[in-house]
Amino acid sequence: MERFKLVRPDPTYEREVMAYRAEMLEASSSMDGMGTMRQMKSYADWLEKTRAMERKETLPPDLVTADLYLYVRESDGKVVGMIQFRHYLNAVLAEHGGHIGYSVRPSERRKGYATGMLAACLPKCRERGLNRVLITCKQANEGSRRTILANGGVLENAVYVESEHDTFERYWITL
Repeated sequence: MERFKLVRPDPTYEREVMAYRAEMLEASSSMDGMGTMRQMKSYADWLEKTRAMERKETLPPDLVTADLYLYVRESDGKVVGMIQFRHYLNAVLAEHGGHIGYSVRPSERRKGYATGMLAACLPKCRERGLNRVLITCKQANEGSRRTILANGGVLENAVYVESEHDTFERYWITL
């Protein structure tokens, strides 16, 4: 059985993260759970902004503190996913962003990695003192829905978000 670990990004993962980013851009994939990766100027810039999100003192305005993790396959060091855990919710996150955002690189999808990555992140949420987390997905995203349900998600409701022109399902997972 393959083994994976959640790790904080650091300079040693630059090549892997940049390959992940290129694959996501090539596939025109949503970059959920990847922080500011779409707009980044360099890996060092992205890493600096990711670190700034971790503390209130360095947090950009209108955002919430968050931890970002890489989901790394231990056998080859490949980054197969990214997940961001937001420590609390603001109005936008409470409506359709949730506590956790995640993505799996296109070449590694449909292998159950998102389910494992979310399961590995939930103890991090508990360590931060949360007793439940909100996770949302677009109504048409069957893969994400299955990932959330496999981790104990309970549907609260679905909301249409005008700014996104889409409907989001809102699930709670009790920790």
